[in-house]
Amino acid sequence: MMVHRLAWVALASLIILVFAGATVRVTGSGLGCPDWPTCWGCLIPPTNVDQIDVEKLDLNKFKTHASRKGMDPEAITRETILESFDPVQTWIEFTNRLASLPLGIATLLLAVFSFRAKRHRGWIIGLSVFCLLDVVANAIMGAVVVRSGLQPGVITLHMALAFLLIAVLVTIIWLSRPQMTPQVISFPEQRKLKMVSLLFFACLFGEGLLGSQLREQTDELAITAQTEQGIERERWAAELGSTVVYKIHRSFSWSLLVTSGLLLFWIRREKAQRVVEPKLIFAMVIAMMLMGVVLGHIAIYPVVQVLHVGMTSVLLAVTWHWIMRLWSMKPNAIPDYQTS
Repeated sequence: MMVHRLAWVALASLIILVFAGATVRVTGSGLGCPDWPTCWGCLIPPTNVDQIDVEKLDLNKFKTHASRKGMDPEAITRETILESFDPVQTWIEFTNRLASLPLGIATLLLAVFSFRAKRHRGWIIGLSVFCLLDVVANAIMGAVVVRSGLQPGVITLHMALAFLLIAVLVTIIWLSRPQMTPQVISFPEQRKLKMVSLLFFACLFGEGLLGSQLREQTDELAITAQTEQGIERERWAAELGSTVVYKIHRSFSWSLLVTSGLLLFWIRREKAQRVVEPKLIFAMVIAMMLMGVVLGHIAIYPVVQVLHVGMTSVLLAVTWHWIMRLWSMKPNAIPDYQTS
C-alpha cells in the first residue's frame, strides 16, 4: 500500500509541476532566475534589486541571452543586468523550482519502498528506479533549459520526459492497486478498444509535443515583442496560425476527437456503467479543443494556455490508466473498483 500511495503522491506532484511550469512559460518567467541552482546568486531569491550581488553573476551568460534576443551583447553591462530584474518573474520561476521538491522526494521514497512490494515486485522495482532516474534527468534538463537561454528543442525534450514519467507512475499505481473482483459482462469489442486506445494515446503524446513546439514559438514571440520588430500579443494567434506546426497540431486534434468518440460509443453500447475513463477522456478532449479554438482564433490568453497544458497531463494520466485497465481484463470481463 505504501508504494501505491507514494506513486499517487508523485503523480499528483508531477501534474502540479506541469501547471507550475506552464505558468512560468506564459508569464515569460523562464529566465526569472538566470542562474542555477542559485537564483540571482542567492539560495533564497531577492525581492529587491539592492539585494543582488552582481559580482556573483556570470556576465557572459547574460550576453549570450541578449544575443538570442537580437540585442547587442556588448551593450550588456552589470548595470543593465540589474535593470532586467523582475521580482514577480523571479519568484514565479523559484516557486516552480520549489514545486519539484515533492516530486523528487516522492520518487526517491518510491524507489526505496518498491523493494517491499508484494505483487509484481520485479516490475515495480524497475519502474520505480526508472522514475527516480527520469526525475534526476529532468532536473538536469531544467538546468540546461536555464543555461541555454530557453533554447528551442530543449524545452520540448523536458516536456517529453515529464509525459513519459506520467505513464510510468500510472503503471506503478495500477500494478500496486488492491486486488479487484472482476465484473463479467459481454464485451466483444475489446480488441478494437485496445487498438483505438493505443492510437489515441500515441496521438495525444504527439499532440503534447507539438503543443510544446508551439509554446516555444510563443516564447520567441515574447522575446521579440521587447524589440521594435516585435509583434503585439493580440496578434500572436494569427502569427502562429500560419505555421506548419500549428496546422499539424490542429489536424491531429480531430484524430483525438474521433478515437475518443469511438471509445465512448463502444462503452455506452455495452452499457458498462462502471467504466468511467472513456467518458472522462471524451469530455476532456472536447474541453481542450474548445480551448484550442480560443488560442488559435481569438487570442493567446495566458490562463487558457496554462489550463491547456495542464489538462494534457491529466488526460495522459487518465488515458494510460484506461489502457492498463483494458489490458488487465479477462476475456469478456471488466473489473470494477470493489476490493475483494
